[in-house]
Amino acid sequence: MPTKRSYGDPCGVARALDLVGERWALLIVRDLLLGPKRFTDLQVGLTGVPPNVLTTRLNDLREAGVVRKRTLPPPAASQVYELTEWGAGLKPIVLALGLWGAQSPVSRPEGEMGTDSLMLSMLGALEPAAFAPGGGVFDVRLGRESFTVSIGEDVQITRGNAPVPTGTVINTDAATLAALMAGEVGVDAAVAAGRVRLEGDTNACRALLAAVWRSDDSARAHPGV
Repeated sequence: MPTKRSYGDPCGVARALDLVGERWALLIVRDLLLGPKRFTDLQVGLTGVPPNVLTTRLNDLREAGVVRKRTLPPPAASQVYELTEWGAGLKPIVLALGLWGAQSPVSRPEGEMGTDSLMLSMLGALEPAAFAPGGGVFDVRLGRESFTVSIGEDVQITRGNAPVPTGTVINTDAATLAALMAGEVGVDAAVAAGRVRLEGDTNACRALLAAVWRSDDSARAHPGV
């Protein structure tokens, strides 16, 4: 048993909580949904987790078959953690849980959301039907972090730049993206103020941001996964 405690209940819900119910475990899964991360990257995203606890949770998740560890090929040669194919099956569950939690009547905690949470919120807000046939591929750059947003029959968001440069780029920061998703600032106003810079197909970029801004009012009030 990967966790030290178990509910001892054969119900699938209880068995799932045996695997990912310990503190920080599901947030580690959340931060790996968009792609692999190094241990230090996980520390940055999971503010407040002690290194020893993070190590323990990662070991638990590896033993459970949810997470694996591998070494990137040269020249990087860094060790990263990533979800297994089975672990990636938690994606729709985490997204649904995030939407449910975003609508909580309890006051939202203070502090800024991490970039992974923002991009997962974008993933939950975007509908392929809102775009022209064929969709599009976008680079979304939030400071030093980059994500690729691919819209086709469904929406995919992955960490890092697209293998082939898209030429369609949205440059902004986490605070501005959060404000857009919360409906606190409009797309045109953010562009005019220089808080958002667009490259390539600017109309497509605006459509992407507008689709996020027009997401459900209750989710916009408290965006985040």
